[in-house]
Amino acid sequence: MRRRSFSAGLLGLGALTLARPALAQGTNENRAKLIEGARREGSLSYWDTVIQPETNDALTEGFRKAYDLPSSFQVNYTLSNTGNLVTRVEQEIAAQRATIDIASIASPTWVFEKVEGGNILEYHSPEYEHYGRVFEASMGQKGYFAFNGAYMFVPMWNGDTQDFKVASWRDVPGLLKPGRFSLGDATISASYLATFMGLRKVLGDDYFRELAKLKPNFLVRSEQIASRLVSNQDMFAVFGQPTRALQNNERGASLKFAHPNEGVVLMPQCSFILKQAPHPNAAKLWIDYVLSPEAQAILAKREAMSSGRAAFQSPVPDYAPNIEGMKLVDLDWRALSTEDMQKAREDWRKIFSG
Repeated sequence: MRRRSFSAGLLGLGALTLARPALAQGTNENRAKLIEGARREGSLSYWDTVIQPETNDALTEGFRKAYDLPSSFQVNYTLSNTGNLVTRVEQEIAAQRATIDIASIASPTWVFEKVEGGNILEYHSPEYEHYGRVFEASMGQKGYFAFNGAYMFVPMWNGDTQDFKVASWRDVPGLLKPGRFSLGDATISASYLATFMGLRKVLGDDYFRELAKLKPNFLVRSEQIASRLVSNQDMFAVFGQPTRALQNNERGASLKFAHPNEGVVLMPQCSFILKQAPHPNAAKLWIDYVLSPEAQAILAKREAMSSGRAAFQSPVPDYAPNIEGMKLVDLDWRALSTEDMQKAREDWRKIFSG
């Protein structure tokens, strides 16, 4: 079992400035060419597995203002689950015809393989200089991708109806009633699968066999997991997401969650440009913008996404804490392969179908 603290394996965070930051754009000539090209292109297509449409609207507004793009410029956004996003990108790569410009997904192993296969556009964003420790931790590859934010799955419940005390992942099974809790479906979602792969190193497969005996409700969308807690359809979520706790609590809910002492698996939401992106100029500017302090603040405040940018502090530390203070379960994303993940998926099926 290997673990690392964030200070040893990733990044430190600093202060968030309130003034609108200047965007790093390399030379003015390069920036001007990209903006001119983006205006001609008139739109871009962006797929993501986490951010809600309202957050994309805020990013789009900031993006247009940052580069003085006309109001007619369109960001065509699709919110997908990880399985569908992977399938769609693979189909477009095989067809050698892309409709997607940018994809963001918490599956670094898969993204590394797309880089090695020559399927991701090389672009040296000037913002990458602020993400050096992300690259050192193999959660990105300079010239190809960094993460727009990171999230995690943690035990979660409705504080209005339950008063659970969770210090350890091992506390969870004893709190559960058969059929009254959810578990993220690792047969469909690469993010839940990676979480399973990390936690099984810490907890062992018998832990998951114990969960299987209690008949979980398998779900995919984190929004649904949270809404079933709010409505008391479920009493507990083994893989809850602080992002959804933040969003529901802002609407009056009282979702609670814990950071177990064994650690959590950090899920970096890798953002990359497809090699055959139809709007490459706009796509490059979008990568620059989404990694900027302004966009990172939007993602943290609205989605409880933890930033990989140096000199940045989360505006919502209760939901998206400074990562150097978290205990992380280590996954060597670059060393893993899709074959490793497929084997883990089969192991999951055996555990929960047996």
